[in-house]
Amino acid sequence: MKTKFLTTILIITVLFNAKAQENKNSTKSNAGIKLGYNLAAVNFDGDTETGQRHAFHVGFYGESFLNESVALQIELLYSQQGYELQDNGGTFTQKLNYINLPLLLKIYPSENFFLEAGPQIGLAISHKEEFDSSFGLFDTSQEFNPSNYDWGINLGGGFKTNSGVSLGIRYHIGMGNVYDEGSPKNRVW
Repeated sequence: MKTKFLTTILIITVLFNAKAQENKNSTKSNAGIKLGYNLAAVNFDGDTETGQRHAFHVGFYGESFLNESVALQIELLYSQQGYELQDNGGTFTQKLNYINLPLLLKIYPSENFFLEAGPQIGLAISHKEEFDSSFGLFDTSQEFNPSNYDWGINLGGGFKTNSGVSLGIRYHIGMGNVYDEGSPKNRVW
């Protein structure tokens, strides 16, 4: 199943890059490497949000302009997500790692400022749970099996220099349940 998912991602990326090259004659297109900082949490039942896990994401993107102020961007990212829960007994950390495929519509109200929104699908490639108690004798690892897939909506904005370097912020609103119980959904800045 993971092989089919990764093959689909590869085909979409190749097709997108081919389309970007085709449009290069009429409008500008670009591609590159993306690296960023994640503040990941999980929202339970729409009521309670966990503490944040500090992590990162890295990957590739391709941006193809449909006209002077509208572009489509596809990304292929390795993203560390999850959450932390703390109390007097210690800290529980859920480490979830995904391969994410966002597809974004980007609007440029000015040459260097953009707003973006679009769907994202993700494949959970690994997970690890850690409990760090206040006493070293009780540290333990327990495994919870998260869902293999995640999906949701991204909203964001940022600035892009004339040389093509971008600095942006994005919020991912997960719509798929991380686990079967409690309807936990990913939330990532």
